[in-house]
Amino acid sequence: MKMWRCSVCGLLYEGENPPEACPKCGAPAEKFELVSEEQVGVIERARKTNQLHSDLLAELAKVEVTADASIEDNLDPGCLRVFAKAKEAAKLLRQFSVAEVRVHVNKNKWG
Repeated sequence: MKMWRCSVCGLLYEGENPPEACPKCGAPAEKFELVSEEQVGVIERARKTNQLHSDLLAELAKVEVTADASIEDNLDPGCLRVFAKAKEAAKLLRQFSVAEVRVHVNKNKWG
């Protein structure tokens, strides 16, 4: 299967030929560029990691919600410290993951 990239909006399209019009922006078929086999391999390989980043971001959001609930409850100083650190760590890890996804996007690994 071939992969085509719309040069107008960046949409990736999989098929033997580009679509007559981009499903996202409406650009004509001649605005599509064939993605090299090497780049297709990179994109396909990165899809798994990109999904794992997405999953991690969802889990980290849950950690932050849980931490906020415990911080609000404020049972005792020990619990408050644990959940404040959990919230801080989740926020930092979220920033790391988002930064790595940006790297993937900038290297055309997102697809």
